[in-house]
Amino acid sequence: MNGPDFPAALTRLVQAVQTNCHIADARHAADLTLCTYLLQMREFYRWEQRLPLGASLPREAIGSWIAEREALWQELEEAELLTLPAAGFRHGLDPFDVSTINRHLQAHGLVYGAGLVGQDRPVFFIAQLQARFEREGLQVLHLGPEQARCLLAPPAVLARVDDQPTVLLRRESLARWCWEKFEAFSLRPHEGTAMHAAMQAYGLDSGFEQALPRWLDDQAEVMLLHEIGERKAGDWLGPSWAAMRLDLTSRRADLHARAVRDHLADLETTLPTLLARDAQASLHMWFANFDGLREQLFPGLKRAYLAWRQGDGGAALRVACGVGLQHFRALGRGALDLHAEMGPEASAAIEALWEGQPAVCRG
Repeated sequence: MNGPDFPAALTRLVQAVQTNCHIADARHAADLTLCTYLLQMREFYRWEQRLPLGASLPREAIGSWIAEREALWQELEEAELLTLPAAGFRHGLDPFDVSTINRHLQAHGLVYGAGLVGQDRPVFFIAQLQARFEREGLQVLHLGPEQARCLLAPPAVLARVDDQPTVLLRRESLARWCWEKFEAFSLRPHEGTAMHAAMQAYGLDSGFEQALPRWLDDQAEVMLLHEIGERKAGDWLGPSWAAMRLDLTSRRADLHARAVRDHLADLETTLPTLLARDAQASLHMWFANFDGLREQLFPGLKRAYLAWRQGDGGAALRVACGVGLQHFRALGRGALDLHAEMGPEASAAIEALWEGQPAVCRG
């Protein structure tokens, strides 16, 4: 954010947000695996230097930058988050007061986001507003170039803006996420995988830049569908779900909670909608990202995807979505019942429930 017309007060606010991003990164960058860390750091460097996707990176320069960034994180690891400067607020604004901060940014065409993506892991950003519309009772904001961001940059966020439930779609972060996926696969290509099928469907194997706009549009829609599903899942689980998550004492248990809710969102909304639209490229891409704990909890879903690829018209996937939705609703309800019975002491019992074999959906 440079230029003579950019207000100094706004510059200070953006700088304070970026400092909070550094503090959040200082606390949590070490949570990443080495491979993921290096990929994200390379893309973070490109963002800071305003380099295009895929720009070659001088090894010496990025090595020095990583060393400097890690030194900064070491300094900030114990620092408290800054309050954000704003006219009329003598002591500044709480960095999680998203509604008030956005009222200050609205006249400048900017949007602020803040929230938790895991136990005690905050993310912050400021981005330019490109479009605003309504979808299934949700306000949707399409965001463009980002002025401040964390190392971790979720491309889609469900939040409250202007006191309305809102989906924030971060197109710049989404483009960089797509590049990371493309780059990682290009380094170790595997024919026959979902990612290989997605690359062929989008024409990525012929040219990334030409294929990117359609890929971005499709992925933005998939992420919007997921956030719509997240809201439906939240309505079904009720406010007790958030209270239960706050009482979980291990990162593993929190990851299970996220995986269960992700399944509820995608099995009720995302996958059935993509199947109804015959959105083949998007379905390939969805399964290219179906891994980790979500796959461990529902291994049968990938078998249904393979049946779709072999020509069953999506019949197995539709059945799997119905069976899985009921399974994960029961799993979520079981955790809520344990929490209602045991309160803050329920964490170990909930984790045991989610780690047990009955938690795995085979259908």
